[in-house]
Amino acid sequence: MAELIRLEVVTPEKFVVSEDVEIVMAPGSLGQFGVLPDHTPFLTSLKIGSIHYRDAKSKPHVVFVSGGFAEVLPDRVTILAESAERRRDIDIDRARAALERAQKRLAADKADNINFERARIALYRAMERIKAFEAARN
Repeated sequence: MAELIRLEVVTPEKFVVSEDVEIVMAPGSLGQFGVLPDHTPFLTSLKIGSIHYRDAKSKPHVVFVSGGFAEVLPDRVTILAESAERRRDIDIDRARAALERAQKRLAADKADNINFERARIALYRAMERIKAFEAARN
């Protein structure tokens, strides 16, 4: 049996993932990083994106995260996320509607008092949520 590492994805509201896995890939603020058992410890911030992992039976999984922090230890990866959703929990219609709203806000006239930075982040979050949903289907 292959060596495993514990993955825990936690939000302020709940545990999203708590299981032993083969590998974890996450969206670090300085770039994507991968973790296998016995990895060197480190702490990093996360950007909006997807955590990809393979469970103990090598089945791939995807979890969307909206930023947060990751602590990597030789036997565990702990993700403290602002928000996180497994693929089955992503409301794809809601994500597509959020994408449309953000696109309309960004296309609006500057006289409309739109917070463009907030709209840009909403656009990116919706795009990443849709990518997480679609990646998990493949």
